[in-house]
Amino acid sequence: MNNAGMKLATWNVNSLKVRLPQVLDWLQTQQPDMLCLQETKLIDENFPQQEIAEAGYQSVYIGQKTYNGVAILSKQSGHEITTAIPGFEDEQKRVIAATFGALRIICIYVPNGDTVGSEKYAYKLRWLPALTDWLRNELKTYPKLALLGDFNIAPDDRDVYDPKLWEGKVLCSQPERNAFDGLLKIGLIDSFRLFEQPDKIYSWWDYRMLAFRRNRGLRIDHILMSKELAASCITCQIDKATRKLERPSDHAPVVAELSL
Repeated sequence: MNNAGMKLATWNVNSLKVRLPQVLDWLQTQQPDMLCLQETKLIDENFPQQEIAEAGYQSVYIGQKTYNGVAILSKQSGHEITTAIPGFEDEQKRVIAATFGALRIICIYVPNGDTVGSEKYAYKLRWLPALTDWLRNELKTYPKLALLGDFNIAPDDRDVYDPKLWEGKVLCSQPERNAFDGLLKIGLIDSFRLFEQPDKIYSWWDYRMLAFRRNRGLRIDHILMSKELAASCITCQIDKATRKLERPSDHAPVVAELSL
């Protein structure tokens, strides 16, 4: 940990196999203390632990073939590792949590939900309350907690390039936004909104229709913090530079700094 404090980041890499060189470069230039990854899309045997260790980071991860998969890369080793929402039956690998000193880091990849009314949407709306119930207890145990990941929810109209077009659609529907609010109601704080932010700042842009070039994006990647942690947060920004790379992920990293 440097004297300036601590840097936490989250990035949906949309295939760690494809994006590994970008991740290693980013670790080197940004030097986060923790980087949470989503959509690693790798079975555990294929996780690039060695390459990440050579970059100075330890990894905890859980994955599956082709879909999902989450990991926490950190400069110090984590303990008390959890790899699912306790008591919620789910074959999909979407959650990993670890404790680093007094800090509890939870990395999540919330279900996308496909389309409103679909079975995948119903699964998303079951998954989110299960997450919230678990976190309510986690917050009691760990006053310094951060929840990072791809939430697949744009919390309000400021987080959507065209709110009218997206109204009622998946990622922006009222039940999803209510579920996001449910996380805030148990005492989590959206670190991005702690600060004055420019308009039209997003973390995800579709690969199609020149969406990135036209800034037709959504802010669906978030770093939520317990009140105690949020009190020490000094910045939260989205790093769009990675989205300009060749063969980029469709998501950009979100980075928060703490003066711990």
